[in-house]
Amino acid sequence: MQLDSVQILDLTRLLPGPYATQLLADAGADVIKVEDTGTGDYARHMPPMTDREVGALFDSVNRGKRSVALDLKSTEGRTAFYRLVEDADVVFEGFRPGVADRLEIDYETLTEYNADLIYCSLSGYGQTGPYADRAGHDLNYVGVSGLLDMTREDESEPPQIPGYQISDFGGGLFAAFSIVGGLLSRELGNGGEYIDIAMTDVVASFSQGLSYEALTGDDPRPGETALTGAVPWYDIYETEDGRYVTFAALEEKFWTTFCEDVGREDLIDVHETDDPAEMEAIRAELADLFASRSRDEWLETLGDETVVGPVYTPAEALEHPQFEARGLVERPDDAPPRVGFPAAGSDAPDSDDESLPAHGEHTDELLASVGYDETQRAALRDAGVIR
Repeated sequence: MQLDSVQILDLTRLLPGPYATQLLADAGADVIKVEDTGTGDYARHMPPMTDREVGALFDSVNRGKRSVALDLKSTEGRTAFYRLVEDADVVFEGFRPGVADRLEIDYETLTEYNADLIYCSLSGYGQTGPYADRAGHDLNYVGVSGLLDMTREDESEPPQIPGYQISDFGGGLFAAFSIVGGLLSRELGNGGEYIDIAMTDVVASFSQGLSYEALTGDDPRPGETALTGAVPWYDIYETEDGRYVTFAALEEKFWTTFCEDVGREDLIDVHETDDPAEMEAIRAELADLFASRSRDEWLETLGDETVVGPVYTPAEALEHPQFEARGLVERPDDAPPRVGFPAAGSDAPDSDDESLPAHGEHTDELLASVGYDETQRAALRDAGVIR
């Protein structure tokens, strides 16, 4: 997983794209943020702010990268970008379809400067289809992301993960996977390629547990399938202290063990019943049972080998001993804590660069590396082409 020789020109901003390239930067890639000469990545200025005086989101997904600020709407800015492309392995953009073409930084144009380029486009709905021109921020309303919120439609239920988070992180993760796949394909002799990723497509691919029924004439709804709250032995229950536990006893052996552990052997034989009245009675029994103790008391009572698990707040989860043992949360001395690279292995990346690039901090360095001398850079800066 060492990508030390890979250089990526990252034109994305905010969350999905920068998250993808943060994973690649953590794996050793040289990620160059290509920002405009105005505000740059909007996430720099979005609260909450860290003690490094940047937005917490920016701080979390832009570490170890470099920044070059170019006006790609100008001929001179595009020329400078083309020179950078000549030495790059990957160009990654997150514009709406058509913007890269108008800026003349599309795949076909850039392959004139680098025939082996891996070019990845990440957008809300992809480069084709009736929704292609829509902004990705409305993913929550397209409906497909709702496939992941398949619990009972009841305001008393615990809140679900927002669809935009799933699409952003899922899209970013799949983009990183696809970029690495493109690089591998090129190493195998297949040359460069263009990759079109729609965050909506990625979210839809997460629906494998429901898609068969949906594609063969059924229409699964919240609370109507075994994995979305239809059965009482696979659900979420509130505890005495107003917290929640998950309960996952789909298999008969786990249900039996649970009933024995809580002294309710009388419920063993009703597992897998399809009688609605019986299932509602079981659900009521379980609701009363779990409400009799606090979340942590249930965990202490049932121990580690159980089908009952805690529902944690984000702060509780990130402080959990499991994550501590895995080293997932990084707490460097010179930077705010963050969630690190989510994989371990014999050749796992060990990036310790927690620095953040200032807007255009590396413009001179990078343009000098592709032949621009000090006088030329000064002229471009005076003309507002670079920052």
